[in-house]
Amino acid sequence: MHPILINAVKAARRAGGIITRASQDVGSLKVRSKTYNDFVSEVDHAAEAAILDILKDAYPTHGFIGEETGNDNIDAENVWIIDPLDGTTNFLHGFPQYSISIALMQQGQLTQAVVYDPNRNDLFTATRGRGAFLNDKRIRVSNRAKLQESIIGTGFPFRDFTHLDTYMGMFKDMVRKTSGLRRPGSAALDLAYVAAGYFDGFWEIGLSKWDIAAGALLIQEAGGIVGDFEGNESWIESGNIVAGNPKVFSQMLQTLAPHLTDSLRSQPD
Repeated sequence: MHPILINAVKAARRAGGIITRASQDVGSLKVRSKTYNDFVSEVDHAAEAAILDILKDAYPTHGFIGEETGNDNIDAENVWIIDPLDGTTNFLHGFPQYSISIALMQQGQLTQAVVYDPNRNDLFTATRGRGAFLNDKRIRVSNRAKLQESIIGTGFPFRDFTHLDTYMGMFKDMVRKTSGLRRPGSAALDLAYVAAGYFDGFWEIGLSKWDIAAGALLIQEAGGIVGDFEGNESWIESGNIVAGNPKVFSQMLQTLAPHLTDSLRSQPD
């Protein structure tokens, strides 16, 4: 395992321990609403603080983009992108589908990724050029060739309903053209599931960098493709993401294409 990745794993496991202990008494946690249907608990903050403590100690010159603490030194050559608890709503309801997501971007390129599921003790890791792994076992995207035989992950609009009608059109066509859709509620873990071949693909509108950075590298290192709704590279900035094995990815783009509005198309540089 790459030395930098070892520290990221250490940070993810430390955060996972905090989250697991808190899950035993969720009702006592202090919770506030950041925006409509977007919640944050004291556990999110504690988990992110634990991650930052480890990574800042190891890499004091690195920058950080964190969901809860915001941006710090983001013009650095090395920037960490952190979601300490992806799936907070699930966590607060006792629904055991949430994860910790940590990625490193070096000179604008994702190079290290960790997605950790503390409920199952599943550790997904990737280093650019070295493949993707689940608990030290190499993983690959699925080999299904037809969208109609595929299970596809997605995420419903839940706080910003600007694209709700567009999404519902996408959803209807995907329901008709796949073997089934799934919406577990943690995008980072959904993307890790694409990398592991559990899902054949995934799409969602308007995610944040910390939701998708680590999962995207996992998929790429597992032989899959990540793009925006036109297959281009704007997904990391727009948060409009499509991912899957190479054959299913192209069929997903074709299925989604009739529903694209101007605001969902790739933006020119």
